[in-house]
Amino acid sequence: MDPIILTVAFTLGYLAHRASLPPMIGFLLAGLGLNLLGYTTDPILAQIAEFGVTLLLFTIGLKLDIKNLFKPEVWAGASIHMVLTTALFGLLLFLLSHSGLQFFLGLDMTTAMLVAFGLSFSSTVFAVKVLEGNGRMDSLNGRTAIGILIIQDLIAVVFLTVSAGKMPSPYAILVLAALPLARALIFRMMDRVGHGELQLALGMFLTFVVGAALFDLVGLKADLGALIMGVLVAPHKRAKELANSLLSVKELMLIAFFIDIGLAGLPGWSGFLASVVLVLMLPLKMALYFFILGRFKLSARSSFKSTMNLSNYSEFGLIVCYMAVSTGMLDKQWLVVMAIALSLSFVAASPLNKFGDRIYERFGDLLKKFESKERHPEEKPVPVGNWRIAIIGMGRIGSGAYDVFRKQYGDVVVGLDYDPASVAQQKEEGRQVLLGDVTDPDYWHRLPRGKSKLKMVILAMPCMDAKLYVTSVLKKNNFPGTIASVAMFDDEINTLLEAGVDTAFNVYTEAGAGLANHIKENITLEDGMFSPVVSSVSPKSVK
Repeated sequence: MDPIILTVAFTLGYLAHRASLPPMIGFLLAGLGLNLLGYTTDPILAQIAEFGVTLLLFTIGLKLDIKNLFKPEVWAGASIHMVLTTALFGLLLFLLSHSGLQFFLGLDMTTAMLVAFGLSFSSTVFAVKVLEGNGRMDSLNGRTAIGILIIQDLIAVVFLTVSAGKMPSPYAILVLAALPLARALIFRMMDRVGHGELQLALGMFLTFVVGAALFDLVGLKADLGALIMGVLVAPHKRAKELANSLLSVKELMLIAFFIDIGLAGLPGWSGFLASVVLVLMLPLKMALYFFILGRFKLSARSSFKSTMNLSNYSEFGLIVCYMAVSTGMLDKQWLVVMAIALSLSFVAASPLNKFGDRIYERFGDLLKKFESKERHPEEKPVPVGNWRIAIIGMGRIGSGAYDVFRKQYGDVVVGLDYDPASVAQQKEEGRQVLLGDVTDPDYWHRLPRGKSKLKMVILAMPCMDAKLYVTSVLKKNNFPGTIASVAMFDDEINTLLEAGVDTAFNVYTEAGAGLANHIKENITLEDGMFSPVVSSVSPKSVK
């Protein structure tokens, strides 16, 4: 990649980060600025961007619970929203064709509906980046947003197949039938590739060869193949580890995706005005998301947060416009207009997602008036318990802490996690774990009233913003007990202590200290040689 492109992308991405905005905004601006300097879309950059989207869909599949797609708020919510948005936006665009604005002149109702259909989609790339950044991929609003996006992607695949007039090869049925049969072989490979570069190579092979290339060969969409391959592999115990190993590669490729969008360039003033008009239509799209999700019993806050994740346009809109241009239904300048509208929608959506909690706190009372009276099963009141220690975040660190405290103090420990699958697994293993999203202000209102019996709260979740938020709530409510927290980096410790945490420790430092203590307990130094201490654990029992 050109050193100038990398320099501009890093500089503007860094400045966006310093301004508390997602770096993707800086990458978009980098593309626009480079276009002004005479740069155009590079085939290699475009190919890397395409690979990034394909890899993103594979990693989504790795984390996807297929049962989530069959929830009413997902499949029905996505379908109803798409129909209503297409109808309303199509009508607005047709009316704008009589407004005198140059870029809307000549739009008939059919073409207006086609463009509106493209505008009804939201960006999977943007939503996943935001949800990964704030650690809410597995929250109720995160799973709802991702599920809706997956349904939209499936509809997109069907539309592209039908509109292109290209029928899948007869061998497509054989490929689809063979994939589940091949899963046993893929699982054996995942068990044996280790944890290093071979695991990374396997992930790339499954994504681009077994998934994308194989589907493309039989006339199916390559991105769909990557997504299905991810879903196929998701049940494996090392699927999450595989997703983490692909993270850096995916992030690098998606930088190219955002730069490539920006390189589409700026249209003339009339075209830019048309892009702004399209962005001004976004609130209608957002309002539809909010009201529809509310009808499926989601709380006002969950509906609002999901809406923020979906408050943008999708790269699919560009594909729809490309098809319309290729058939002569639209002027080719519409591609640039849609690209700018897409970029501006990302710019507008970023602060909405960044400050979503603050926005909700200000307008929450108004938004709650539109809630359904009945609550979603995952948002019902929290049960009363006689717990003394609460551990928030039941990953490996939280689970380990839970076991130690329960062994020492008995069944006075409770765990909290927002991932239903994790909660179910924890309960199967015999732990007392409740489902709850502690970053949701409404969650604290669902707690039983009266004097708290808790003496200690341990913050074991990875997201720094979530730990700071929970600390602020506990301090605001005059929690009399001890607040302890894990930290991923040394500089986080001071931030946590300043926020009111009583004790914080770097998990990696503590892991090293734990290893040293374990060695000291099991190894003695005799005459300059190390010899093992007799252990109660039989060597034969350790595999």
